[in-house]
Amino acid sequence: MDELIAKAEMLIGCTAKEAFQAFAEPERITKFWLKSTTGPLALDASVEWEFMVPGAIEHVVVTAFSPHNHIAFTWSGGNLDVDLKFSETQSGVTVVSAEVRGFERDNGIGQVVDATEGFSIVLCDLKILLETGRSANLVRDKAELIQCAAP
Repeated sequence: MDELIAKAEMLIGCTAKEAFQAFAEPERITKFWLKSTTGPLALDASVEWEFMVPGAIEHVVVTAFSPHNHIAFTWSGGNLDVDLKFSETQSGVTVVSAEVRGFERDNGIGQVVDATEGFSIVLCDLKILLETGRSANLVRDKAELIQCAAP
């Protein structure tokens, strides 16, 4: 049986270095995705991410770190593996892709859909931020929807 994988990718008008740094550096990732982080990403780094949804916190352990090209980490207690890749296709244009693996077969389809939607929103907001200098608050607005829907 095939492995369940959530995938999202976006073409962004920036260098691979700029897109990579947006995820690796605390002062940048909090402009579009996170409320806070306990530190920068680096190989073997262990950080805590607080998302914009109240109470949503993940412990992240970086498992691969190749500057300007690749960041991999685990979260959800090490159950999910996230791969971020940065491929500059031409000068100043980069494909940023996200893949998440490790979903359980029994209830994984819904989790794959949620992860795909979540990373798609993150990458869209990153695109807007890096191309215009301002976040469109897409992640923040989705967090508000999630909070409103919570019982």
